[in-house]
Amino acid sequence: MIARTTATTCAAARKARALRDGLAPIVGVPNQRLRVVTEDVGGAFGLKTGPYPEYLAILVAARKIGRPVHWMSNRAEAFLSDNHARDAFSDVELALDERGRFLALRVRHLGNMGAYIGAVGANIQTVNLTRCLPGMYDIPRIDMGVRCVFTNTTPTAPYRGAGRPEANFILERVIDEAARVTGIDPVKLRRRNLIKPSAMPYKTAVGTTIDSGEFATVLDKALALADYDAFRQRRRAAAKGGKYRGLGISCMLEHAGGVPLEGTALSFPGGETLVLGLNVQSTGQGHATVFNPLLAERLGIKPEQVEHRHGDSAMEVAGYASVGSRSAMTVSHALIKTVEAMLAKGKTIAATVLEAADTDIEYRDGRFSVVGTDRAILLFELAARAKEMKKRGEIAEDLDTKTNAETPLTFPNGCHIAEVEIDPATGALALVGYAAVDDCGKALNPMIVEGQTHGAIAQGLGQAMMEKAVFDPSGGQLITGSFMDYAMPRADDLPVFKDAIHAVPAKTNPLGVKGAGEAGTTAAIAALMNAVADAIPAGAGAHLDMPATAEKIWQACRQAQQRK
Repeated sequence: MIARTTATTCAAARKARALRDGLAPIVGVPNQRLRVVTEDVGGAFGLKTGPYPEYLAILVAARKIGRPVHWMSNRAEAFLSDNHARDAFSDVELALDERGRFLALRVRHLGNMGAYIGAVGANIQTVNLTRCLPGMYDIPRIDMGVRCVFTNTTPTAPYRGAGRPEANFILERVIDEAARVTGIDPVKLRRRNLIKPSAMPYKTAVGTTIDSGEFATVLDKALALADYDAFRQRRRAAAKGGKYRGLGISCMLEHAGGVPLEGTALSFPGGETLVLGLNVQSTGQGHATVFNPLLAERLGIKPEQVEHRHGDSAMEVAGYASVGSRSAMTVSHALIKTVEAMLAKGKTIAATVLEAADTDIEYRDGRFSVVGTDRAILLFELAARAKEMKKRGEIAEDLDTKTNAETPLTFPNGCHIAEVEIDPATGALALVGYAAVDDCGKALNPMIVEGQTHGAIAQGLGQAMMEKAVFDPSGGQLITGSFMDYAMPRADDLPVFKDAIHAVPAKTNPLGVKGAGEAGTTAAIAALMNAVADAIPAGAGAHLDMPATAEKIWQACRQAQQRK
């Protein structure tokens, strides 16, 4: 991070303008006096969204000494200072009638804020968590109680999901427990309570409105992808070898969007180049790969003629960070509005240049033309002419255009199925299969959606299988302060994922886009833990807490053997 007394450049955040608007009041300067420039950022996942104390310290230092100040944390420092996530405990109750219909859900949730409130406060453990309920299910009554507490740990804040994985975990775990207690098959119990497409738009008990979804179809496709019908045969084969085999289902629905306002900017610097300016920061989502072709297609120009820019608060493009799986849905909506506004101006200017009425001008394949004639002018030629006309005072605006759009929440959903094999003698856990079917609405780039899904699944499985931040209870020291102590999943911990998209367009934005980036994490945690619980006999794994380490699994297996 480099700080200058006049123009301040910060290369660690994911939202240049939003970070500037948060920092400027703290240091006591108008927003326009502070410039934030974000260069290439690796994975962020919410961790790099908010302002950290170090940012302010280097601003003050730069002002005091009148020179650029550079700061970089090492990994050991990051373990101590960067936000942690998902430290929570939940007591959950599900009421069913004699037919297995869900009647009510009661949740008492305890969320750790850490030593002090992070950038988004208690929003994750309250609003974000509650909005995900009742998931895919028709649950008419929900009683939600949340307590947020301070502890001696690192503050907690968003990390790929931000309340959504917690909500899906408590819901899917209690449904599996209900299936175990009632003896109803877990698949039948879920299918019996899914919200039907005919009920859309569905007003939930917590006040949200789910606009679209085909949940039974998603479930059926996932079961087929996981070869569910042959699972019992695989379980018997594992038992002959002395292994426990289990299958876990996770029907996931989350809310994507969060902050509805987002803007885009189109500018013509000269020649045959169109600059697309975005507020949202790409942190591996491939924004240029997604939005440049989308813009080019709508204008009938070549994708290579579009230049993508982001990460500079001086562009003054409205919006928020690329969090909450919001980028594709909000930017695509804003982009369409900006294109429409630019073309509307273009038709008026073209009418003047071509000496025709506004109503006689049409735009197609990169040029404005007079209907029924051969008189036309290319988009980039008109943009250059418009700049000249503006300089001469003949028009008030050229074709450079900046527009905002408000995009309501969308509700990505899916069904993920994990299959595990356990060695009861050692507690060793092997994830032997994973299938996922997701509804992200219209996929603007299916390859990127697939990559986002795989990465998100890996992060969710990491939490369920091995990841845990451990603090010394006597002194509060972080014990897992390096990757020697904090385990993350590696390639040999994961199987080849089977995944598919079942697209049901959203009805809340022009292209029908839903979020995609967090769905894999949201679904994977419950899928893995349900599979572990299913594998261990006699219900001994039903209340196993994450992460499902070999020691915990071994102890549960011993309990199962004692119950026989």
